[in-house]
Amino acid sequence: MAEITLTVLGSGTSVGVPTIGCTCKVCTSTDSRDRRLRPSICLRWDGHTVMIDTGPDFRQQALAHNLTRIDAVFYTHPHADHILGLDDLRPFNFHQKEPIPIHASAATLAVIRRIFSYIFHDGPSESSRPKIEPHLFDGHPIQVHGVDFVPVPVLHGSGECHGFRFGRSAYLTDHSEIPESSIPLLENLDVLFLDALRYKPHPTHSTVDQSLKTVERLKPRITYFTHISHDLLHARAEELLPAHVRLAYDGLEIRLEA
Repeated sequence: MAEITLTVLGSGTSVGVPTIGCTCKVCTSTDSRDRRLRPSICLRWDGHTVMIDTGPDFRQQALAHNLTRIDAVFYTHPHADHILGLDDLRPFNFHQKEPIPIHASAATLAVIRRIFSYIFHDGPSESSRPKIEPHLFDGHPIQVHGVDFVPVPVLHGSGECHGFRFGRSAYLTDHSEIPESSIPLLENLDVLFLDALRYKPHPTHSTVDQSLKTVERLKPRITYFTHISHDLLHARAEELLPAHVRLAYDGLEIRLEA
């Protein structure tokens, strides 16, 4: 059984926190936990590294956490704050001398192919391009160096999104609803990450109260809220949460078994 270190690279919403031009209490906070890059995590075990999403802050995150190898990338959905760092896989190609597998739904891969069309162009290029190996979800667990990753379909407003289960842990970002068909994939968890954008309702994201109801239903040992906007001051928000529910923050590390 692998011992995995999960690192939260970014716990913020699509515009990050601080938000450009904002002088609210959270955006001007001196608490480092209130500084939130775009949402992403990495999982490391036995010299292997798997990314879930590569957002616009991926280069900064990789340098901050000394990422030197990427064995695979799993994409939740094709929004800008989750895919726009894909080009920064190039330095990993330089060192690894091989394509990096990426795993995504058909809809997500279609957007990646359109936005990063130069990667998939067959003609010659005078500059380097990321070397990737695209794989579509096929309804089965995806194994990476002995660890199984299970895509978990969720609703992101009217759009498609996927979380991932690995062992007794799961990471769900960007969801407004978890379909009944996905509930069995989230049972008997030790660690669960859930979208909890803010307190006020949002058409495409879960709120703090909605995610607390999910916690009550699934009963994981501990839950971390992520994809957090500048509506939540870290210290105050945690005071209002039960002890088994915490806010994720950039740099948080958790030890897992999978």
